[in-house]
Amino acid sequence: MFKRFISLEWKQFRRASYFQKGLAIKILMGFLVLYFGGIALAFGAGVFFVAKKMVPDMDPVETVNKFLIFWFLFDLLFRYFMQQLPVMNVKPLMVAPVKRSAVIHYLLGKTSVSFFNILPLFVFIPFSIVMLFQGYPVLNVIGWFISVFAITLCLNFTNFLVNKNNIVFYSLLVILVVLAGLEYYEIYNVSESIGAVFNFLFNNPYIALLPILLLIFLYKATFNFVKKGFYLDDAVSKKVKEVNTTDLSWMNRFGAVAPFIKNDVKLIWRNVRPKQVVLMSCMFLFYGLFFFTSDTYKEMPAFLAFAAMFITGGFLISFGQLVPSWDSEYYKMLMSQNIPYKQYLESKWYLMVFAVVVSFILATPYIYFGWDIYAMIAAGAVFNVGLNSFITLFGGALNRVPIELNVKAKAFSNTNGFNPVQLLIGLPKVFLPMILFYIPYKLIGFNAGLITVAMSGVLGIVFRKYIFNFIVSIYQKGKYKTIAAFSEKK
Repeated sequence: MFKRFISLEWKQFRRASYFQKGLAIKILMGFLVLYFGGIALAFGAGVFFVAKKMVPDMDPVETVNKFLIFWFLFDLLFRYFMQQLPVMNVKPLMVAPVKRSAVIHYLLGKTSVSFFNILPLFVFIPFSIVMLFQGYPVLNVIGWFISVFAITLCLNFTNFLVNKNNIVFYSLLVILVVLAGLEYYEIYNVSESIGAVFNFLFNNPYIALLPILLLIFLYKATFNFVKKGFYLDDAVSKKVKEVNTTDLSWMNRFGAVAPFIKNDVKLIWRNVRPKQVVLMSCMFLFYGLFFFTSDTYKEMPAFLAFAAMFITGGFLISFGQLVPSWDSEYYKMLMSQNIPYKQYLESKWYLMVFAVVVSFILATPYIYFGWDIYAMIAAGAVFNVGLNSFITLFGGALNRVPIELNVKAKAFSNTNGFNPVQLLIGLPKVFLPMILFYIPYKLIGFNAGLITVAMSGVLGIVFRKYIFNFIVSIYQKGKYKTIAAFSEKK
């Protein structure tokens, strides 16, 4: 049966409108996986000797065990942001003579072979091999490896259960910050206590049964969670909600683009996913605290330029990268109206510009770190308005992954809207301001780097008309492909 499911998914992917682009991106992502896998292998093979060098008075295995808790907490947070739950078009299978349990087991099996579970193996296996070569007991090493890998799979199913649950996410984030703070300020030695637990696992291999039992429990809990909503009426029924109207007539001053801006504001206000993204974009305002408070980055001003761009570009990066996917549920209707494409895109641009301006005003307290830092933030804001915004809109022309606005992540609903194209388009957003700053900085000086970054944004604003015409032509060429892609059910 599993072989049949794989065949159906391959046919769905091969016959889709995005097949050629999707195949090319998967090949590219494969190379990225190999690259990061190589880094993980080197890290796993070398961490034993690094730990031995850093803490010579302690057994390297005990040193590693001390910090495993932070590895697992970061792993869970990373999964929450990045791991896309497996998707399968199960509605036709609900009326077919196929056992529900077989479909659910297949979905859960897909999560077990994901990149997020395989990558830790590239770390744990080399580390275990090094331990064996260093003379540690074979049974203890095997027990330790089984324990940590079972915990990794436990995180996989935990993420499945809590995905898109803001309360759980922020609780985990607070726990991570509190634990790191207690450790950093030497208030309580968290790593020592947690490390003792993993040392106990290492010294008593039979205890590996406990993580395995926990894994079985979480698998069954996830299975029951999916099975509970695995009914046709639950999958197709719509919840009726009371709609609250808001007076946005003051936006009419924006002219022809006002109706589109109103729609975006209502979309953000009324739907779950855009609300989450906007709240996440507020966290970018604190991004500079990691860079401006560190003496290390003061010697690397290019990274400061990167941080300065991120402070004011949170909304642009998080919300803007999903244009036009936000409108995927009614995109066909929108494109059937007598509406100039330029007005539609200009409304998105004005919304991003407004967010950059507000972020820049809220970033005023960074003056505390000096006028040079604040000037860098100002240059980053101009860059975001005049260049990054257009790069974001251009990337939207290649983004054809639909978003279900008000549906939280379920076992068989694709609500993530993640597209590897976003990752590729995001590269110039990250590296371009660093390059524009660094080259003049090295050749002339600090102020020359700031002026170059700011002038790139000014040039984008000056030639805005021509840039818009080019982007509009790209959208128009792919208009019907986008409509077809948004109409497909994944």
